[in-house]
Amino acid sequence: MPPPLTPPMPTPEPITPSAAVAAPAEPANVYRHAGFVSFLIARVVAVVATQVQAVVVAWQVYDLTRQPLALAYVGLAQFLPMLALLLPAGDLIDRFDRKRILALAWSVGGVCSALLWWLSGHGSSGVAGIYAVLVLYGCARAFSGPAMQSLLPQIVPRAQLAQAIAANSMLMRVASIGGPLLGGLLYALGGGELTYAICCACFVLGVALLLRVVVAHATAPGPAQGTMLERFGAGITFIRTRPIILGTISLDLFAVLLGGVVALLPIYAQEVLHVGPAGLGALRSAMAVGEVSAGLYLSMRPFNRHVGRTMFIAVAVFGVANLVFALSTLFWLSFAALLVAGAADMVSVYIRGALVQFSTPDSMRGRVNAVNMLFIGSSNELGEFRAGTSAAWLGVVPAAIVGGLCTLGVVGGWMLAFQTLRQVDRFEEAAQATGAAPSP
Repeated sequence: MPPPLTPPMPTPEPITPSAAVAAPAEPANVYRHAGFVSFLIARVVAVVATQVQAVVVAWQVYDLTRQPLALAYVGLAQFLPMLALLLPAGDLIDRFDRKRILALAWSVGGVCSALLWWLSGHGSSGVAGIYAVLVLYGCARAFSGPAMQSLLPQIVPRAQLAQAIAANSMLMRVASIGGPLLGGLLYALGGGELTYAICCACFVLGVALLLRVVVAHATAPGPAQGTMLERFGAGITFIRTRPIILGTISLDLFAVLLGGVVALLPIYAQEVLHVGPAGLGALRSAMAVGEVSAGLYLSMRPFNRHVGRTMFIAVAVFGVANLVFALSTLFWLSFAALLVAGAADMVSVYIRGALVQFSTPDSMRGRVNAVNMLFIGSSNELGEFRAGTSAAWLGVVPAAIVGGLCTLGVVGGWMLAFQTLRQVDRFEEAAQATGAAPSP
C-alpha cells in the first residue's frame, strides 16, 4: 500500500517549483505583466493628451493677453478645484473601484478637450471661457492623480512595485517628450481646433484601453467607519506622524513650488530666446528627455541603497540646473540645463514614489495619494502661479533666479528637519519605520 501513495506525491511537486521559479522571475519581467502593460499604454495616451493640451493652453492664453499674470491664473484655475475635492477624492478612491474612478476622470478630461476645441473656434469668448474649462479639468485631475497612483499596487505584485514605479515614470516621461513637441507643431499647423480634437481622441482611447486592465491584487475594502471627515482625518494623521512620508511629499511641494520654471517657458521662448511655438515645445520636452534617460536606466537597474541621501542630492542638482537656465540666453544651453534638471527630477520622483508606496498600507493609499497628489499639484499649479506673479513683479529672469536659490534653501532646511528621511538606506526600511503592513 505505501508504494501506490508515492506516485500522487510528485503531482503537487511540479506546481511548487514552477511557482517558486515564477516568483523570483517576476521582478525582472515586469513588462510581461498583462495588467501592467495595459495600464501603461492607457496612461501614456492620456499623458500625451495632457501634455499637448498644457502647451496649447499656455500659448493661447499668453498669445491672447501678453500678460505673465494670465499664465499664473492657468495654474490657479486647476489647483483650486483639486484643493476643494481633496477630501472626497481620497475617501472615494479607498472605498470604491479605482479603475472606474480613473476612467470617469479621463472621460471628463475628454469633455474638457472638446470644450476647448469649441472655444478655439469662438475667439470672442477670450480667456474667461478657457479658465472655466480649466476649473472643470482641475476637478477631474483631483480624482485621476490619486486613482492612478493607488491603482498601480493593485496591478503588480509587491515584489515588482519598485521596478514598476521606475518603468511607469520612465514611460510617462516618454509621453512627456512627444506631447509638448506634438502640441507645438500641431498648434503651428492647425491651431487650437486641430490640437484639442486630437487631445479629445486621446482621452477617449485612454479610457477604452483602461477598461482592459486586469486588476489582480485588489482587496475588498472593509466597511466604512465614521464620517468622511473622520476617515480622511485618519489619513492626515498617518502622514503627519510618519516623518519619512511627510518629508518626502513636502520636499517636492516646496522645491518645485519655489523653483519651477515651466510656467515661464512661453515668456523665455518669445522674449529671451526668441523661438516660436516649436521652440517652446522643444524646451518643455527638454526636461522630459532628461527624465526618460534617467528613467530608462532606473527601469533596467533600479537601485535600493542610500535612497534618502540620493533624493536630497537629486533635488539640489535640480535647483542648480534651474539657475543655469535662468541665466542663459542661448537656446542650446537652456535646453541642456532643462535636460539635467529633468534627469535629477526623475531620480527624485523614483525615490519619492517608492518611499510613499512602500510606506502606505493599501487600505489608506487613496487618502495618502490624494494628499501626495495635492502636494504635487500645488508644486506644479501653484508653482505656475508663483512663477507668473514673480515674473510680473520682478521680471522673468530675476524671478527664475530667485526660484533656483529657494530650491537649494529648501534642500538644506529639509536635510536638517527630516534627518530620518536623510538616513533611509533601503525602501524596506521606510516600510518598517512607518509600520505599513504588506499588501496581501
